[in-house]
Amino acid sequence: MTDTGGGGGDRVRGGTAYDDKAYDDKAYDDKAYDDKAYNDKAYDAGSARRASGRYTVISADCHAGADLLDYKPYLESRHHDAFDAWAADYVNPYEDLLADTADRNWNSRRRLAELEADGIVAEVIFPNTVPPFFPSASLLAPAPSRAEFELRWAGLRAHNRWLADFCADAPGRRAGVAQILLNDVGEAVREVRRTKEAGLTGGVLLPGTPPGSGLPELHSRVYDPLWAVCADLGIPVNHHGGSASPPLGEEPAARAVFMVETTWFSHRALWHLVFGGAFHRHPDLTLVLTEQGSGWIPGVLEMLDYYYRRLVAHVPEEKATGTGTRREATAGAGTRSEATAGTAEAKFGTGLAASMGAAPSEVWRSNCWVGASFMRPHEVPLRHRIGLDKIMWGSDYPHDEGTHPHSREALRIAYAGLPEEEVAAMAGGNAARVYGFDLALLAPVAARVGPTVQEIAQPLTAVPEGATSPAFAPGGAVRVW
Repeated sequence: MTDTGGGGGDRVRGGTAYDDKAYDDKAYDDKAYDDKAYNDKAYDAGSARRASGRYTVISADCHAGADLLDYKPYLESRHHDAFDAWAADYVNPYEDLLADTADRNWNSRRRLAELEADGIVAEVIFPNTVPPFFPSASLLAPAPSRAEFELRWAGLRAHNRWLADFCADAPGRRAGVAQILLNDVGEAVREVRRTKEAGLTGGVLLPGTPPGSGLPELHSRVYDPLWAVCADLGIPVNHHGGSASPPLGEEPAARAVFMVETTWFSHRALWHLVFGGAFHRHPDLTLVLTEQGSGWIPGVLEMLDYYYRRLVAHVPEEKATGTGTRREATAGAGTRSEATAGTAEAKFGTGLAASMGAAPSEVWRSNCWVGASFMRPHEVPLRHRIGLDKIMWGSDYPHDEGTHPHSREALRIAYAGLPEEEVAAMAGGNAARVYGFDLALLAPVAARVGPTVQEIAQPLTAVPEGATSPAFAPGGAVRVW
């Protein structure tokens, strides 16, 4: 169990460091859970909500990590000396991780209390603190060099072990997202299997491959073993905002450019995997795009469909030539038989239709979801074009841009006036389905702390004092991605 007061430094399972390849998957006794279990077969989410008058809110975007020194027991012992040397010299660059509130990342008791006070009963946990041997938080860190890979990989595995313990400390209420590196796809596949067996249910965090990273682009088939294991195990592939931007420097202008561009770079994973045919070859693959906004999705899907139609377009050869003869028309590196290009762009799309399968909008409907962190009012009218069943609200706790401690108000400013069933889906039902949360298990917690249906139905008339989240910022509709 994780140390609820400030890290798991002396409470690693078995009390020893991780010297061997095997991970101790000790089962935690669900009977010790405070809230009464429900009969799954008899459970109906709508009936429970109507009985309690409260929503079950699951945040699809939260962040956590161990205090720096508390990662050491989760490292293989052969890395302890290197860790001591690294930790002695490391200066944490993040003010929020040095503040008195930093323990929100690892203090299990405080975290549960604050989330419950905010009306949230369960969470999907992305990383936040700095793992061993990293120069920064892993979401923003560049891909490691060959020389850095072994220690960075050891650091991420330590985080994943810590996260499994942290999630086990609140059974059924935390879906931890495992971290991997893409430098060695085989190692990544093994870690996906190990973390699944260790009890992490949030899937895997897909790193970005920004320009200059030295990694193959995400459309490459080199990643097929990773897509295959995630599809086979039913593990969501999560791509989080901020994780795919190239380094820009530290000047004020660089930080401004990062803010403007970062979500666009994160969106690239969608069209890379779609045009790369990952979903065609692995139809059970699930992609979740988190903390990237959601208002951009309908327009981008239309744009991707446009290019798809233009790239794969062709007309029958007899119609093109008027001769009715059969001819082979070559385009680019491939050959199209019995047809010729029907658009100027089609010469770039030879072989694309066969390799990628369905149109991008169809792939979205079948395989993709959005972690709609602090969903903004201007995005809500687009919910049916995005897909009502595709939207998973998130608070982004404990970040400054997150909605805590004003999540009820954030839900009101976004969802007031919507049908109850729609709110229930976006605020928790969709996340429960994607990440495997047991709504029956969460129902008694929701009945105790969840926001009431009546409360969320009331339009927000004033922004809460001290609120810093973009959920409350006017003018968000001007964003184009």
